[in-house]
Amino acid sequence: MELNSTPPADGVIAAAFEMPEPDIHIVTSSGMLIPAHSKILASASPVLESIIERPQKRRSSHQKIPILGVPYDAVSVFIQFLYSCKCTEEQMEKFGIHLLALAHVYSVPQLKQRCTRGLVQRLTVDNVVDVLQLARLCDAPDLQLKCMKLLSNNFKAVEETEGWKFLQNHDPYLELEILQFIDETESRRKTRRRRSEEQSLYIQLSEAMDCLEHICSEGCTSVGPSDMDLSKHKGPCSKFSTCHGLQLLIKHFGTCKKRVNGGCLRCKRMWQLFRLHSSICEQPDECRVPLCRQFKLKAQQYRRGSGSDERWRLLVRKVASAKAMSSLSLPKRKREEEPRMGMDSQEMRSIKL
Repeated sequence: MELNSTPPADGVIAAAFEMPEPDIHIVTSSGMLIPAHSKILASASPVLESIIERPQKRRSSHQKIPILGVPYDAVSVFIQFLYSCKCTEEQMEKFGIHLLALAHVYSVPQLKQRCTRGLVQRLTVDNVVDVLQLARLCDAPDLQLKCMKLLSNNFKAVEETEGWKFLQNHDPYLELEILQFIDETESRRKTRRRRSEEQSLYIQLSEAMDCLEHICSEGCTSVGPSDMDLSKHKGPCSKFSTCHGLQLLIKHFGTCKKRVNGGCLRCKRMWQLFRLHSSICEQPDECRVPLCRQFKLKAQQYRRGSGSDERWRLLVRKVASAKAMSSLSLPKRKREEEPRMGMDSQEMRSIKL
């Protein structure tokens, strides 16, 4: 077939102004030729440099390099980029997929990065399967990851596309890889959600510990030490939502008759809060929270005897860690200076209800 020669693209003409005559021609799938300069192509692409330096079987004034399998216009834009290192958004919109393939085959990393960014911006439910397959072939991990995430987040919609149906029939291994990625992503989401819920619980318990100490040492709106006149209290504290619930629990604990027989769930909850405070408290001899010293001694005896409850110790560590982080990130509660006194065996009576 006789080939027709065509001039370079506009950008190439500008770059080639006052240059020597082109000494090489790019052969495209349409049969049309694109004139170019071997030195510029060789400096922009090591693959093209290798082809240009390869010994020729026939001697001719113009060497010919075939770039087939993509449209003529895409090849023209590719050659233009080798000259100017520029690519417009319109060109990326039309030929982004072809340019990525060319950039990969001819080792033009700058164009490959530009195509990766451009294709990421243009990812849709309809084209994501095709772009993913190309990303795998062209060794574009960033683009591949973006495709997998889009697939994972919109899988039901992707399942209805022709690309997915074609993939199921022709590439079962990639289909399996996608399904495994979706399963792992969902598993990680559940793990993060569970950890977030656990951390929220630890923070709530840490706040409850602060409020318990605050109520027993300074007093709040309705519960406080027996030596404090609550009617002169300044008002609700900064954590009143937690303090209020805890005060109601303490009031119930002080008057409940079922707790003697262990039949009250609210009282059991209060016992656990007292125990948790004792496990965290570092000054049990001076602490004004009821039962702090008793729980501390009981825990020491338990460790010397039958061992320790690993789950409880883990809870204590997590709450203590949350308490430490809270103290670093939040301003400390301003408290009135008052002497801390040890409590006798009638500690519960020192809490005014």
